[in-house]
This record gives sequence, C-alpha cells and structure tokens, in this order.
Amino acid sequence: MITHPLSIAQIVPMTRQKPMLAVAFLALCTLGLSLSAGAQEATFITFDPPGSTGTQVNSINPAGVITGYYFEGNNSHGFLRWRDGTFTKFDGPGGAAFTTPASINPEGAITGFYSDASGAQHGFLRARDGTFTTFDGPGSTATVPVSINPGRAITGYYSDASGPYHGFLRARDGTFTTFDVPGAISTVAASINPEGEIAGGYTNPNSVYPHGFLRSRDGTLETIDVPGATYTGPAGINPAGVIAGVYADAKVVNHGFLRSRHGTFTTFDPPGSVDTYPTSINAAGVIVGNYHKASGIEHGFLRIPDHDE
Repeated sequence: MITHPLSIAQIVPMTRQKPMLAVAFLALCTLGLSLSAGAQEATFITFDPPGSTGTQVNSINPAGVITGYYFEGNNSHGFLRWRDGTFTKFDGPGGAAFTTPASINPEGAITGFYSDASGAQHGFLRARDGTFTTFDGPGSTATVPVSINPGRAITGYYSDASGPYHGFLRARDGTFTTFDVPGAISTVAASINPEGEIAGGYTNPNSVYPHGFLRSRDGTLETIDVPGATYTGPAGINPAGVIAGVYADAKVVNHGFLRSRHGTFTTFDPPGSVDTYPTSINAAGVIVGNYHKASGIEHGFLRIPDHDE
C-alpha cells in the first residue's frame, strides 16, 4: 500500500489534528495569480484522467499545468493535465506500482516519489520531456520529495534505519544536503521558494508537539512559533518569504497564521470556523486551505490579504 507524504502535523500524534498531506499543502504554492477582492464568481472544472477510479490533484504551475495521481485498479499513476484539458499519464521507472507526483515548477519539471517492486519509496525528478532521474537520501528507507522551485531545487524528507525523519535539499546539479534542526528528533520540510528558503516543522525531546522552522539559503535554521501556540506547522512559503500555516491554541483547536518576512504574526479563521487548516500561499499573499464548522462539514477558503499586510 502506498505511503503518502506526511504533513508537519502528522510527525507526532495529536488530539483533534486533521491528517493532511504535505503535497496538499503545496497544491497552489507556485500559482502566481493576483486575485481581485472584487471577484464574486468562479468557474469550476471537474476532471479525471481516463480510467480513473479516484483522482488526487497536488500541484499547478503558473501556466495552468496540473499534476497529481490517480488510481486505476490496485495501482496509482501520475498524470499531467495540460491547459487544453488533455492528459499525459506516467509511471515511475521500472514499472512502479505506485507513482505520486507532488509538485510542478514553472518549466514543467515534476518531483515526487514512487514505490518499486519491493515497496521501497524513492524520489524522482521528471523533466518536461519525460526523462526520469531517481534519487534517495543517504541510507534512506523512504524518500519523500514535496516541493520543487523554479531553479529545480527540491526539498522534502526521508527516513533511515534510525527511524526519524530528516529534511533534505537536492540542488539542480544533484548535490544532496541533509539537515536537521539542532536537537530535533524529527525534521520535515514542507515548502521551498524561488530564493531557496525552506519552511517546515520539527519535534524535539522536550515537546510532543511540533515547532515550525525557516531554513535560509545559507543553511541557517530559525525556529518559528506562534506566540502562545501549543504547536506550529508551516505549510507554505512564497517568493517574498511570507509563511502560512496552522497552529493550535491551548485547547488544541487549529487556527491559521501568516508570518511576515520580518517575523510579525497575523492569526485568522474563516467566519464560523472551529478548525482552520491553511495549505498554501502564493506570490500575491493569497492563502488557501480548509476549515470545519461546528456541523463538522469541511469547506475550502480563500484569504485575500489587506493592503496593509
């Protein structure tokens, strides 16, 4: 069975925390659309690759090219949906049983992971021409890429024989850099922006709840915690270094946060929300995500920033 990428919130057990995929956090990170506050209506297009019995959309680039995976029979396969609505299906190397694209950059390069015949998970980079490059973290038992930027730098996380997750950065030339927040027992990267800054989360031995982190291009690591939060989980970072994510209050109720490049926090919830889960932020500072009302029904939201933010 396929093992999906984990979100920051899933690296430790958490009361009332909704399980979310890291790939879902990244679904619109590279969407550079500027949205008008006066827009009142939207057009929805539903789609499935031919033969699909279940479709998961994970990422869209500025040209409107979409990637994700779909199920057909007992296996999952990758897909590209082009702007004209046509599909290209693909699988990882060697007849992979499960292929999971996670992120697509502006040129159409895709990163994700696939499972081989033995069930081991490996990372991949699929070039626009369909050429695959596979890679693994040092001593990896499972490698999970989650985000690719315009320069083809890839971030994600992997596990090894010791068990915990480690963050990684794979440069365009294939150079592999492993990183862990000092003192952390698990480090999970979630998003990389065009500047090479990485946002994610980690846990340490003194807390069962995760903290956020920001890794600068030079490798400097900074802890991010919403004031008064029991946990903080960044979901996405945009080109300006603005971070959006989820945090929990003392009652372990989830809310959204926005962290400016200067470290100022803004917290928010859609009207009527009892649990808020931001998943992505774009270049214009627009945030998307999901929330629950008291009825338990899940809804999507779009947050357009004020001029002062």
